[in-house]
This record gives sequence, C-alpha cells and structure tokens, in this order.
Amino acid sequence: MVRRTGGSQPPGGFRQSSAPGALPLQADFTVELGREDETLELPWVAAESGPRYYDLKRQPEMLAHIEEARSFAELGDFLTVVNASKSVLQSAKCDAWGSCEINPEEEIFAAEWKFGSYVDLLFSNDEARYSFASHEDFIKQLTTLLKQAPDIPASAELLLRRCFYHESESDGYYVTFYLFGYGGDEVKARQQWGIALRLAGNAIVQCSSRLM
Repeated sequence: MVRRTGGSQPPGGFRQSSAPGALPLQADFTVELGREDETLELPWVAAESGPRYYDLKRQPEMLAHIEEARSFAELGDFLTVVNASKSVLQSAKCDAWGSCEINPEEEIFAAEWKFGSYVDLLFSNDEARYSFASHEDFIKQLTTLLKQAPDIPASAELLLRRCFYHESESDGYYVTFYLFGYGGDEVKARQQWGIALRLAGNAIVQCSSRLM
C-alpha cells in the first residue's frame, strides 16, 4: 500500500490558530494508491436510469443535467469555475450532503452540524493525467493556499487516487476533493461550506495560472 499524508498537524488533529477563538481552514492531502483504496474509471457508467458522466470542460451547458448542481447552487458555481478555461482541471463526479454526525477530529469546530461535498477532479491535459508528480505538486500547492484562507470553520482533504482512462486504456490519476463547513445548524454549516467552496475555487484558479 502507498499512503502518504501531507501538511503539518499537531498530534491527534488539525492545526490550531494562534488567535484566541479563531480557527483557520483545515487542509491536508493524502496519497491513496493501495490495492484496497478507491479508484475511478473515466468515463464512468452508472445504471441505465441513474446519473451519467458529462464532460463539462467541453460541454459546459450540460451542467444543467447534473442533479447535484441543480440542488446546490454553490456546488454548481464551483463546477463552473473548475471546468472553465482558466482552470487546468475538470470534474468527473460530485455530491453534497448535510449531517449531524461529527467525527472526533471535527470536534475542534464545536459544531453540531456539518455540510459537505466531494468532487472528483482530473487534469484536462492528457499527459498530466498520467503523471504522479504533476498531481502531487498540484495538491501540495492547493493545500498550502487553502491553509492561507481566512479563519473559517471548514476543512478540506485532497486524496490522490488511481484512475483508469478508457480512451487510452491506461492507468493514470485523479483527485477526490472533500470539503466541509461547520455550524450550529444545517443552514449555518451550509453557509460556511459555500464560503469555503468559493475560496477553494479561487485557489484552484490561482494554482492553474502557474501551469498555463
């Protein structure tokens, strides 16, 4: 198994802010290339009556067909940014949800609710899709930028995983991006998630500008 984590954390949890009562956006990355780790196939295929893959980079108008983007405008806006020409990435899958199940490492936010999402991201450039170094460098830069965001009750995790690209019949890589906002109720948690999602979109564009 290959599993590596990045970013500095205090023992047993996220990093802490030096400002009393403040907590910066928590961000970290992990490399998951083990035999039992999650993988992706692109394009992916679901049940006949279920969701399907849309190439939003080449067909941005298909965003209207993605149920999650219709249900959560914040996610739709993020997908628009990620798939725009100013981004070196594009999206493959996504989802969003609210929950009152707080994990032990999330207790630092002193919140009763969290609202989160995941988006599977991949490079638009064919050559970069098969480069481990390109993926690792990008998520390191993105993690660093996210940690510099204003204090906000939110956490982000980037997971570097293996993807099988049917077009080339070859194994490459992709990144699953998890983002959570926290609050006293679902509405407040969703607000924080939306703010963090906008910050993440801006950070992706900033990282992309260095590669264009």
